[in-house]
Amino acid sequence: MFDYENREYEDVDFGSQQLRDGELTNCTFVRCRFVYGSLEEILTRGCRFTDCNFHGAALNGSIHIESAFENCTFTEANLFAAKFDRCKMTGSDFAGAKLDGFTIVQGDWSYTNLRLARLDRQDLRGARFFEADLSESSLQKADLRGADLTRCILDKAKLKGADLRDAVLDGVNFKALDVQQVRMDREQAVLFMRSYGAKVD
Repeated sequence: MFDYENREYEDVDFGSQQLRDGELTNCTFVRCRFVYGSLEEILTRGCRFTDCNFHGAALNGSIHIESAFENCTFTEANLFAAKFDRCKMTGSDFAGAKLDGFTIVQGDWSYTNLRLARLDRQDLRGARFFEADLSESSLQKADLRGADLTRCILDKAKLKGADLRDAVLDGVNFKALDVQQVRMDREQAVLFMRSYGAKVD
């Protein structure tokens, strides 16, 4: 186990290093590579990762608190039971990542690729998904109250039982949504009806 604080790394390859069970506090990583790295149960607090590559990395059981992962690649990474608490994830790509048991607590997930993600029953209240790609994702019974879904792509997403009340839905393609058993507030219901050409007084 290791404990790093206030360190800075640039263009470093950590893929072959054993980083599991470690703690990182206020560290900065720029263009670093963690490809197929071992980061199980790692804890980060207030760290910043910019343009880093986590392709195929093992991050299962990891916890991240108020850290930033900007424009990072998590393709095919193992994020089973990982938790991101109030993190900034803008522009990151999770294509093919294992997200079972994955937990999101608020944070900024704008411009992320979360296609096919399984986020059923997640408490996503207040999270920001501005222009995120959540197409074909599963959000069944998810709590999205107050979330920012502005121009979010939700084509073929499974929303059965989800709660969208007070969520920002500006620019969302309502015609691509299956709203069966979805909870909406009055304003959202009016927007939905108008998208189908209804005149609501």
